[in-house]
Amino acid sequence: MRKYAPALVLDVILVVVFAAVGRSSHDEALDLVGLAGTAWPFLGGLTIGWFLTAWLYRDKFDAYAAVPTGLILWASALVGGMLLRSLSGQGTATAFIIVATLFLGAVLIGWRVIAQAVIRRRVATG
Repeated sequence: MRKYAPALVLDVILVVVFAAVGRSSHDEALDLVGLAGTAWPFLGGLTIGWFLTAWLYRDKFDAYAAVPTGLILWASALVGGMLLRSLSGQGTATAFIIVATLFLGAVLIGWRVIAQAVIRRRVATG
């Protein structure tokens, strides 16, 4: 599992960036408590996604694959995050759901697409 630590760390960083950008765009403080309060639901969803993906694909698990790993992590972070936000009394306005869907999809799937392209290129050029 150690070889997947960089992927997990990058996913966590990207979810925290999502929370920071959101707080900044609403002129909210970027203090640790506020940032944690915004990020934790999505980090919880991401954690569920990591466990789910590793369990479902335990024999063929690839943390760097856009499909299925990136898709599952995106859906888990998004849906889990929105459910946890709702349960904790935080907002889930339609515009926020749309922005979260696009941003989390772009970063959680996007970096994996780029990584796969780089890996394929390195393999092809030997």
